[in-house]
Amino acid sequence: MADLDLTDPAVDTAAPTGGEVPIFECRNLSCGYGPVTVVRDIDFSASAGTVLAVLGPNGAGKSTLLNTLAGLLQRVDGEVVIDGRKLRSGRAGEANRHGVVLVPDDRALFTTLTVRENLSIAHRSGGLTVDEAVDMFPALGKRIKVSAGALSGGEQQMLAVARALTQKPRALLIDEMSMGLAPVIVEELLPVVRRIADETNAVVVLVEQHVRLALEVADEAMVVVHGGVRHRGPAQDLIGNPGLLEEAYLGEG
Repeated sequence: MADLDLTDPAVDTAAPTGGEVPIFECRNLSCGYGPVTVVRDIDFSASAGTVLAVLGPNGAGKSTLLNTLAGLLQRVDGEVVIDGRKLRSGRAGEANRHGVVLVPDDRALFTTLTVRENLSIAHRSGGLTVDEAVDMFPALGKRIKVSAGALSGGEQQMLAVARALTQKPRALLIDEMSMGLAPVIVEELLPVVRRIADETNAVVVLVEQHVRLALEVADEAMVVVHGGVRHRGPAQDLIGNPGLLEEAYLGEG
């Protein structure tokens, strides 16, 4: 099915039976690099304030999935829908303007600009102000005039997420928040994901290797193995059933 032109007023409004109206959906999505398909037939829908943890071993296709949802990669097949609007494939600018905001695993900060400048330059009407973003991460307030390149790894990750929040995300995609960080820093940062979803009503799609911490802040979980979904369901199901998580990762009972 062809993607709708963004000037077309028609939108999909159907909601899953018995559930809340989703604001972010992925329908039969397949994606990859050129002729190589890395991720196949991914489906999910998420309502406002939902945290979806995307788990799986290295090389499973999780980052490829996020980059495709954000429009940085062309889709092989399927649809991405935000607030009922089908997004065109490979249009990162359009996806961002409609509220799909990616925090990449390399953080992509302007390292020569200060914390305040990084936040100010990204701000969009309706997003968190600089002061509100700093309130979410108080450690940044003490470093507001420091260049991003001089921050610690944890502070840089805080700034990357805070900058995303100034863009008024409807769907916030966070790729490996814990990348290169000490476990004690990760334990402080990941709970903020829950607060972001609760206070902004954004959908948060969190790719994360710290499985236990991710599940503790998530509502739903999806385990991706070899480019396909091995398990999808409430995060609490995986917390309470380690054997189910092992089976999802390894494909063994």
